[in-house]
Amino acid sequence: MHPSTDRVEDVPPSPSSLHPASVSMRETSWDFRARPSALWTLLLLLILINMATSLYNLPLNRVIEMRLCREYYSSNDPSVISPDGSIPEKLCKLDRVQEQLAWLQGIMETTLIVCDFVVTIPLSFITERYGVRIVLWLNMLPRIFMSLWVLIVGNYEHIFPTKAIIAGPFLAVVGGECVFSSTIFSLTAALAQEYVQRSSYFSYISSVSYVVTFIGPSLASFTMSQSLWLPFWINIVLLLLAVPTIRFLPETSGSQIRYSPVPDHADTETGPLLGEQPSSLVKYDTAFKADQGAFDRMVQTLKMLVHLVIGRRNFQLLLASFLLTALASSDTKLLVQYISKRYQWKFEQAGYLLSAKALVNITLLTVVVPRLIRASMNSKSVHGSEIRLNFFGAEASILVSILGVLCVAMSSKIWMLLTSLVIYALGSALPVFTMSLVKSPLIALQDTKTHTQDFSIVMLTKTLGSLLGAPLMTVAWVQGIKSGGVGLGLPYFISASLYVAAAVVILRLRF
Repeated sequence: MHPSTDRVEDVPPSPSSLHPASVSMRETSWDFRARPSALWTLLLLLILINMATSLYNLPLNRVIEMRLCREYYSSNDPSVISPDGSIPEKLCKLDRVQEQLAWLQGIMETTLIVCDFVVTIPLSFITERYGVRIVLWLNMLPRIFMSLWVLIVGNYEHIFPTKAIIAGPFLAVVGGECVFSSTIFSLTAALAQEYVQRSSYFSYISSVSYVVTFIGPSLASFTMSQSLWLPFWINIVLLLLAVPTIRFLPETSGSQIRYSPVPDHADTETGPLLGEQPSSLVKYDTAFKADQGAFDRMVQTLKMLVHLVIGRRNFQLLLASFLLTALASSDTKLLVQYISKRYQWKFEQAGYLLSAKALVNITLLTVVVPRLIRASMNSKSVHGSEIRLNFFGAEASILVSILGVLCVAMSSKIWMLLTSLVIYALGSALPVFTMSLVKSPLIALQDTKTHTQDFSIVMLTKTLGSLLGAPLMTVAWVQGIKSGGVGLGLPYFISASLYVAAAVVILRLRF
């Protein structure tokens, strides 16, 4: 269940940033420039959560596979089962077991995303009333519960059937990955006004996500080799450490917020979570009066979001590209199952292979991309052409992703797959360029302060893409298992076609 996750291409804006109301926050402003420690707090929180997620995803596959495998051999060949109930993992790579594993994982992933998507806007009003910390603390509950639930279902198979595992993600109705990751990117966007610095911050946030997401499987693999249940206990400990970390984030509370029908232009930057209302949207300020019901307020918020998209052709095209790339990157969630099934590898071995991408991701996002951006901005030939730089960077990243994902689909040997993963990783800089485009004059409304709302719309679009991508890739993977051979790469062939569509959409942007 991730992440961003995923190629971690998908890590930005808070549910609260969806508020259209004009909010004057001089007393409670998130003054990050006065508190540089805020960035480090965000990075620490991101590390804890993403590491916990990585420790959950890999062993989850093995726990479900183990239960399904026992059920299969109990009915078909009980002699395979040892006296202690264990079965060699290589005997569990049967098509029937892997298909059931794919379906259960697909159902869990889809459930998690649906619950997260549905509550994103309602949670924004909780943030308005009680502050961001409450929402982030609520976000910890489903994560902790899911690990505890795996431990319970995995160890008490005489009480709970295997399918009971799908109950875990339902607690995401109090917040999931969209709520968390959107908060991280929204707050990061508030740290810098200047282009180069903002791009660098995005790059650092993305690189932290990549580092943890692809080094995390190695840690999960190592701990799995000691005990299958150890990663889940470490996951719970990391999430408990995240609770006091949230305490150190700046806070706003509803009682301190003053509403005004006219934006306060004296503030140089609206708080990243409670955005100011542009003058063109003053008519929606009544949606946040005390006598309005929660449903009416959500309806007005949705109308505001639609209003921000209508008439902005470039923004619509960019949103379409975000949707397509989110759909395409959903293939990454299948990578562990793909490696395990196609090459007959144990899950813990597959985890080590995933970490091979980490070096490329880290180098690209922390060294290469920031330096290229700085060098380009200092060049007279490029100075003032930041939009074109982001445009060409996005196109190049997508083209590399297309090549990489096609190589993954056609890799018949493990060494070929390793090379393919490195190529695929070279396209990981895509979010750096596309997120910078969102706040560029090409997309952003120059006469308003709606950047944060734009980021929220982007995040909702990405979540929608992940929501559609989860069942799509699950069906493709099941069909691939039935086909066998090259057919196992079916999800990645589909991913390549989606990346091609995204590249075509970005080419239609008007400068």
